Amino acid sequence: MKLTKLQPVHGFAAETGAALTITLASHFGIPLSTTHTINTAIMGVGATRRLSAVRWGVGRNIVAAWILTFPVSMALGWISTKMFLSFWK
Repeated sequence: MKLTKLQPVHGFAAETGAALTITLASHFGIPLSTTHTINTAIMGVGATRRLSAVRWGVGRNIVAAWILTFPVSMALGWISTKMFLSFWK
């Protein structure tokens, strides 16, 4: 939300670019996140108008969330496994 202002044609371009990227990655068996792909495509579309059209602070927060997803998920999985196993012993 509020990453950049999109017109319908820009939204179409972002969705098409993301769809092509996902299709190509799927063809080669490369796993990727559809959310990450569309957000990156929206940043790219906004940057084609001018670099200042993208709110890079919001983009930075999105990338930080992407980076934190794996370690936080790992920690939550470890904690929930330990809790679950403690009830079964």
